[in-house]
Amino acid sequence: MSEHHTHTEEHGHGEHAALDKKKIWQVFGILLVITVIEFIIALVIIPKGLMSQHVGNFVYIALTLLKAFYIVAYFMHLKYEKLGLQLCLTVTFVFILYFITLMLIEGGYLHLHMSAAV
Repeated sequence: MSEHHTHTEEHGHGEHAALDKKKIWQVFGILLVITVIEFIIALVIIPKGLMSQHVGNFVYIALTLLKAFYIVAYFMHLKYEKLGLQLCLTVTFVFILYFITLMLIEGGYLHLHMSAAV
């Protein structure tokens, strides 16, 4: 009779060893600090006129994208995936954002010129 070998892969011990309680609390702290900065910008800095609304929106979006990176990298375990998958997902995400931006710009242009023609 042939001998059957079962191979169980211990997923999580070697690859995800860096994601321990200390790292989770560290990422939580980073996310908390970014969120507090966002609240300060939205509730204090912009209303007092220390920063314009457009600059505040740009900074707010950048901080939100930074938070999204930490969430995806650590809590969704993308940091521990192979480089090919990381690049595939990142490039796809960038193209989706690029196309959304293009559609918003084109839509605004068409709305402006179509409503002016009527």
